[in-house]
Amino acid sequence: MSVAEHIQDPILEVDAVTMRFGGLVANDCVSFQVKRGEVFALIGPNGAGKSTLFNAITGVHQATEGRVRFEGKEIRRDWSATIFARMMLNGIVLAFFVTLALRATTFWKDVIVANYIYDEPFPIAQALRSFGPSLASIGFWGVALPALIGFVVGAGGYVTLWSRARRTPDLIARSGMGRTFQNIRLFGELSVIENVLVGMHAKLHCGFLTNMLRLPRFFRENVVAHQKAYELLRFVGLEARAGEAARNLPYGLQRRLEIARALAGEPRILLLDEPAAGMNPTETGTLMELIRRIRDSGVTVLLIEHHMRVVMGVSDRICVLNFGKQIAQGTPEQIRNDPACIEAYLGKEELG
Repeated sequence: MSVAEHIQDPILEVDAVTMRFGGLVANDCVSFQVKRGEVFALIGPNGAGKSTLFNAITGVHQATEGRVRFEGKEIRRDWSATIFARMMLNGIVLAFFVTLALRATTFWKDVIVANYIYDEPFPIAQALRSFGPSLASIGFWGVALPALIGFVVGAGGYVTLWSRARRTPDLIARSGMGRTFQNIRLFGELSVIENVLVGMHAKLHCGFLTNMLRLPRFFRENVVAHQKAYELLRFVGLEARAGEAARNLPYGLQRRLEIARALAGEPRILLLDEPAAGMNPTETGTLMELIRRIRDSGVTVLLIEHHMRVVMGVSDRICVLNFGKQIAQGTPEQIRNDPACIEAYLGKEELG
């Protein structure tokens, strides 16, 4: 495969994704592909389902229907021998306690009361020996039925919880997908560089004991992490403010810091949720240049944005949503001249 063909490979595939919340359909069978090395924009009026779709892609929500594939595969935890063993253990433990709970009166009389001798300490060993005979006296179905119920509930509950956690944000972040949020979610009390270091968590390898004992590997990794953090701050133009508290930064700089933190996880695709919101024209121009440099560095960008100057200025392709449905997809020029898009969102005056 040539380099040109490799670049055109889809890095992200959204296949007929539907998100339902009760009777509300936030996304209705949305499908698109994001090619490696491009800036792909997702636009639409407020309430069109853009952020909801971002949450489905990044594992914050589980899609009701459809699939999301990253680099050709779904990101999810697979069934394993360890999961099976945990399921069995969970079922066995709950089976024991359910049986014990349902037959508590019998066990109390046979094991506790019958072995309690008033004038000496309680004979624990004798009570334990009588537990088996007491269990046998209940009969097969008296034990088997509650044990079976407990096992099914325990094992089934574990499988249900596991299935809901197959596609979680931490797993997706580790796989190479980073994102920012519509509302800034920085740690305001931490410094600028500490916020970037937080974003590197998934890429650090020192374990609990290494960190607790402050072994040499901890200090080596700490030095490397700080060097990478400064490089990222230099990339977004914040290296001079590395030691300041994040909450003291102006709004536009906080947006750039959030992008730096997302890049700290070394993503291969970066999802930006309205990064230009609240920015003045100068900050918007700086952001556009930053997005281009992110793309040029080899990171694919998926962008949600209302600011048409940003969308038309940096996007290679655009997908338009309206009321949760996909109504158009194409180049900026195609979207600019699409009557359905003009009517639903863009407006003739803004594109004139």
